[in-house]
Amino acid sequence: VQLQASGGGLVQAGGSLRLSCAASGRTFSIYRLGWFRQAPGKEREFVAAINWNGGDTYYADSVKGRFTISRDNAKDTVYAQMNSLKPEDTAVYYCAAGLYYGGNDDYAGTYAYWGRGTLVTVSS
Repeated sequence: VQLQASGGGLVQAGGSLRLSCAASGRTFSIYRLGWFRQAPGKEREFVAAINWNGGDTYYADSVKGRFTISRDNAKDTVYAQMNSLKPEDTAVYYCAAGLYYGGNDDYAGTYAYWGRGTLVTVSS
């Protein structure tokens, strides 16, 4: 499975961005796809996840109500619509694919494949 994230950029606080993560390869094997982020000097943290087939979604408390994760199975693509962005959302955002049922959606070790990150910068 290969993952390609895109859509990052510079936005003012209160603005919006939509990230995309295009999956290729053995996409039929994907069980869940998640977004994580890593700010400078900080640990990588969970943002949101979606079940690839059922569509169940999960969010970190810090983004709940502002971010929406969705998928387009026909395009093998997952999106993160990010609204009401804050300077503390500034980070490199990574998408990741997990292949198996079980495990925690918010745990990086649950995910076997990772894409290269896309940088989101929110100015105050």
